[in-house]
Amino acid sequence: MGLVSGTCFAEMGNQVTCVDIDEKKVAMLRNGEVPIFEPGLAKLLESNIAKGRINFSTDLQDGLDNGDVIFLALPTPPDEDGSADLKYVLGVAGQIGERLTEYKVIVNKSTVPVGTADKVRAIISAKTNVEFDVVSNPEFLREGAAVSDFLKPDRVVIGTESQKARDIMGELYGPFVKQGNPIYFMNTRSSELTKYASNSYLATRISFMNEMANICDKVGASVDEVRLGMGSDSRIGKRFLFAGVGYGGSCFPKDVLALCSTSKEYEYDFKILNSVVEVNQIQRERFFKSILDHFEGDLKGKKFGMWGLAFKPNTDDIREAPAVYLIKKFLEHGAELSVYDQEAMPNVKEIYGEDIKFNKEPYACLPDADALIVVTEWTEFRTPDFDKMKASMKNPIIFDGRNIYDVGVPESHGFDYYSIGRPQSVEATHNMS
Repeated sequence: MGLVSGTCFAEMGNQVTCVDIDEKKVAMLRNGEVPIFEPGLAKLLESNIAKGRINFSTDLQDGLDNGDVIFLALPTPPDEDGSADLKYVLGVAGQIGERLTEYKVIVNKSTVPVGTADKVRAIISAKTNVEFDVVSNPEFLREGAAVSDFLKPDRVVIGTESQKARDIMGELYGPFVKQGNPIYFMNTRSSELTKYASNSYLATRISFMNEMANICDKVGASVDEVRLGMGSDSRIGKRFLFAGVGYGGSCFPKDVLALCSTSKEYEYDFKILNSVVEVNQIQRERFFKSILDHFEGDLKGKKFGMWGLAFKPNTDDIREAPAVYLIKKFLEHGAELSVYDQEAMPNVKEIYGEDIKFNKEPYACLPDADALIVVTEWTEFRTPDFDKMKASMKNPIIFDGRNIYDVGVPESHGFDYYSIGRPQSVEATHNMS
C-alpha cells in the first residue's frame, strides 16, 4: 500500500520520499526492483525513478525534511484478541513528534481503529509545540488492481477537522478525480470507521454466499443460478457473490476482527460480524472435510496436486490464504502435496520448505496424483487440457474450491468433480446410478 501510494503520487508530478527501516528492501527499490507482485507497479516505479520524482531512504528525517504531507503506511496486524496492533503507527508518531520543526499534515493511511487519529495527535503534541494536523485517509486498494484503484479511485475519503489540512489534501488528490469521482470530507472518526465498514460488509457478502452454497448442497439447488438471480437486482449488484473456500488476504480477516474488537471495547455485540468470522473458518473446514470424506478419512501416503496458493489471483500474498490452511491439514494427515502458483510459491516455501513439492508449471503437479485441489482462480487454470490431466493422474478427481469450471465439463472428460454449492450434472448423476 505504501509503495503503490508513493509511486502513484509521483506519477502525478509530486516529489516523493519513501522511508522504510528494511535496508534490503530500500536497496532493491533504489535499483528499481519491486519486492512485491502488483500488476503495473514495476513499470510505473521505473519511470518515476528515471524522472527523479521518487527516492527511497531508511532515515525518517529524510521524509520529514522533504515532505509537506507525511503518510503513515504502516502494518496494523491483529493482536491476540483480534484488535489492531498500533505499536508501529504510534511508535512512528512519537519519532515524528521528536523531529518536527515546521507544519506538516500527518496522514494515517493504514487501516486503524476509531480514535487512532486522536492517539497520534496526543503523542505528537506531547513532544512538540510545532503546529501540525492529523488526517485519516484510508486506502481502498484491491491487491492485484492496486495501481488502477489508486490512479482512478471510486472515491477518496478524508477525515479532518482542520480547514488547512482539508485544503492541502484536496489539492493533492484533485488530479486523481478529474473525471468527477468524489472526495468525501468527514470527521476523522467517521473516516476511520468507513474503511472497516466497507471491508466488513464485503466479507459479509462472501460469508453469506458461502452459507447459501451450503444450503444449495442440501436442497439440490445451484449457487451459480442463485447468484445470477440475486445479482441482477440493482439493489444487490453482481460483485462479491461467489461461493468458495472463504476470504483471506491482508485486509478482510484482520479488519473484520478489528471491528469486532472495537465493538466489544464499546460494549456492543456485533452479532453479524461475529458470525461472518465463524462462517469463514467453517467454510475452509467443510471443504477439507469433503476431501477427507471422499477418501474415507485416510489421506496418509496419498498424493495431491494443488493449483493456487495466493489468497486471490494477481497477487503473491498468502496472508490468511485458504491454501495455507489446507496445506497444514494435508500434512497433518500424512498426505503428499505437489503445488503450483505463478507468483506465491516463494512465500509458501518460506513456511513449508521441503515439506511440499513446488513446480514450474501446473501439469507438473499431477503425475500419480490421487486428486487435484483448485484453491486460487488464476486465469491459466480456467481452460486446462482435461484429457492430458486425466492421463497423468492416478485418480481423475477434482476438488474445486473456487467453482471455476462448469459442472459438466470435467465430468464429460471422466472426472469425479466436486465443487461448492452446485449439484453434479444430470449426465453424471445418471452415470453414477
